Amino acid sequence: MLSPDEWTALSLSLRVAAVAVLASLPFAVLAAYLLARWRFPGIVVIDGLIHLPLTLPPVVTGYLLLLSFGTQGFAGRFLAEHLGIVFAFRWTGAALAAAVMGFPLMVRAIRLSLEAVDPRLEEAASTLGARPLWVFATVTLPLIGPGIVSGMILAFARAMGEFGATITFVSNIPGETQTLASAIYTYTQMPGADAQALRLTAVAVAVSMLALMASEWLARRGRKRASGA
Repeated sequence: MLSPDEWTALSLSLRVAAVAVLASLPFAVLAAYLLARWRFPGIVVIDGLIHLPLTLPPVVTGYLLLLSFGTQGFAGRFLAEHLGIVFAFRWTGAALAAAVMGFPLMVRAIRLSLEAVDPRLEEAASTLGARPLWVFATVTLPLIGPGIVSGMILAFARAMGEFGATITFVSNIPGETQTLASAIYTYTQMPGADAQALRLTAVAVAVSMLALMASEWLARRGRKRASGA
């Protein structure tokens, strides 16, 4: 049984992860299509920037977010003054950090699905007079559907486990920015709180395992569907 504080951390993590995935999904599809289908000078740089959060220490990513979207950052100040959107020390900032950290995983899964699609299927639709956007919506998108869902699951699991960038950007405020990972960290620093840390660790492990298993199943299904098996 989880305590009220533990349920709060779990529910906040679920909300943060869901918002992060849904908000970044359109950009992930666009980025994956760009990397899979376009060839132009500078594509390697764009590819590197998209996957940079995978190689950077999460604390560095969080600090860059703080500089950019904090109350004194150029983007954060503009959004706060003109749109009333505040990220620093808010759950929305935790969602932004989670989206940035999970974005490369989503892009990679969608890109692999796009590269597995037989181009002749799209060419056949084009020869029948379909416009490129219609071809993508009616032919490509259904074929890469499992890849999109797989990427969303991986990004969701990554967002659920995000810690370094989140705590650097929005701190560890109970009920506001204290996610599952932050709560586990807090309990490990408290004497006699091993039981709470173990409970939340078990929840995190279960969520991650389910996400990986679902992603692998969807990836196999997508490969079979794209190959026509």
